[in-house]
Amino acid sequence: MNFLDDLKLQYRTGGVAQRLIFWNVGIFLFSLLFFYRFANGFFVLPNWLALNSSWNIFSTTPWTLFTYMFLHGGFLHLLFNMMVLNFAGRLFTTYFTERQLLGLYFLGGMFSGIVFLISFLLLGSVSQLVGASGAIMALLVATAAYAPYMLLRMPLIGTVKLWQVAAVIVLIDLVQVPMNNTGGHIAHLGGALFGFLFVKLLQQGTDLTRGVSNIQDVFEEKMKGASKPKTPFKKVHKNPKNTTFSTSSKSSTHYDKELNQKKIDAILDKISQSGYDSLSKEEKEFLFKVGK
Repeated sequence: MNFLDDLKLQYRTGGVAQRLIFWNVGIFLFSLLFFYRFANGFFVLPNWLALNSSWNIFSTTPWTLFTYMFLHGGFLHLLFNMMVLNFAGRLFTTYFTERQLLGLYFLGGMFSGIVFLISFLLLGSVSQLVGASGAIMALLVATAAYAPYMLLRMPLIGTVKLWQVAAVIVLIDLVQVPMNNTGGHIAHLGGALFGFLFVKLLQQGTDLTRGVSNIQDVFEEKMKGASKPKTPFKKVHKNPKNTTFSTSSKSSTHYDKELNQKKIDAILDKISQSGYDSLSKEEKEFLFKVGK
């Protein structure tokens, strides 16, 4: 098995979190070749892909509320986010379904983008946002809100509770908001808030990810329908000669049966009148064949 075959197998057999990692890495590499430009030591993406806090720009590119969460500002940004996504995804699927993971990733990322837009609108400044951090925070905080006392073994630290890990990460974002990468930290906090709300509403019977799951169901049904091989119409050719022969054969058979029955009746009448010995050799043979 070569490297590409191994990747294909991992993608097919892996869970949603692993597929999201594949998507993020693939989109980053594709964007690096065609869309990124390097300026002042940073990777910069065009405004029609990255989420821009300028209302004039966002109003003409609303899809960036979705696309931004699959783009990253560099290799280290991508690597760190994918490591945390793998960690958070494993924890999340301990208690929730794969469909809920996908739904929360999308909705948490979009909610993070909305919080980013509103915050910078209030601040009166312009910034650009890329990265899956907000969506990943939604997964991590949702798991921590649902199972806060889950024990984790952390290198160099020892055993800690999941809520402690989530609390430290949220606290770091809060402290760093006024320092640097303000937009990124605000998006992280937005994702954390959405993950918390998701669990609290789910415990009351409302699953915020149900809409995404319904869309996924429709999409999968269409994919199944498209993948089914179409059964061609079968043409039935009638042969008039065969039909005539078949009809004639049926008529002939019916006629033979009637003749045989009349002959049998006549032989039986003869037996009743004169006895079996009065039958000729041909009549006896006929009666024997019919009786088989």
